Amino acid sequence: MSDLSAFARRPDRLGRVAACLLGVAPICLATAASADDMSMKGMPMANMPMGTASANKAPSASMATKAPVAPPVYNWTGCYVGVNAGGGAGSSDFNTSVGPGTYLGAADAATVSQDASGSHNNSSVLGGGQAGCNWQAGTVVIGLEGDYDYFRSTSAFYNNTDPPLSNTNTFSAGESLTSNYLATLRPRIGIAADRNFAYVTGGAAFSDARYTASYTDTNPSSGSAAASKSLTGWVAGAGWEYAWTDRWIIRFEYLYAAFPNTTVNGVITTVGGSNPFHGSADLTLQVARAGLNFKF
Repeated sequence: MSDLSAFARRPDRLGRVAACLLGVAPICLATAASADDMSMKGMPMANMPMGTASANKAPSASMATKAPVAPPVYNWTGCYVGVNAGGGAGSSDFNTSVGPGTYLGAADAATVSQDASGSHNNSSVLGGGQAGCNWQAGTVVIGLEGDYDYFRSTSAFYNNTDPPLSNTNTFSAGESLTSNYLATLRPRIGIAADRNFAYVTGGAAFSDARYTASYTDTNPSSGSAAASKSLTGWVAGAGWEYAWTDRWIIRFEYLYAAFPNTTVNGVITTVGGSNPFHGSADLTLQVARAGLNFKF
């Protein structure tokens, strides 16, 4: 106890602590106040009163809450295969010209040429598949796609005014063009907004044509000609796709395709005379279709 009393007489902090232990109340209160003051000035946590340390720890619990992580933006880079179905319309402009000969005179040849020319539209369903690849840079997506659809289109035109010839005979002239498919090879370019992709497209189109032209009258006389060929033309369109999942993509697309003329040459013949004739028909196809792709 004498040693503790000796410490209590010291003017430093050890002296104040010793005096507090000996029960000198004013000095003990001063020691506590000094400790509180030092804790507010950044003293180590171990030297701070327990209540003060607990109060300083409380805010850290609320700061531990983390913000939710946003899902990653969808990336369109990759290759795919898919199927499609929809509807389409075919259209052809038919032109016939009858040349000079020994049966029809110039006026009758002009009448047949004018009356046997016209146009026709038709519609049908289609279905097929497609495959392609996309590359994305930022929001821009470019790609290349090939597709094939079974699409049977038949346009047919027959003269309907039926004016008589100069010899009072009546005549009938008709033309038809049938195609069986539409295939394309097209680059695509568009803008992606996460899982949405809108694009424009254009390229080469392929189809086939079976073209026939015929003539008869009441003389009687007749003539016919036919030709079949593969067609190469151009195509343009636009579409929209949505990535339903990371692998499955739905799509809607419109395409317009145009092809060059298919031509035939024939002869109108009768007893004692004949005339050559020439026929031509072009082909345009418009399709609207929905599709489903699987992305690798």
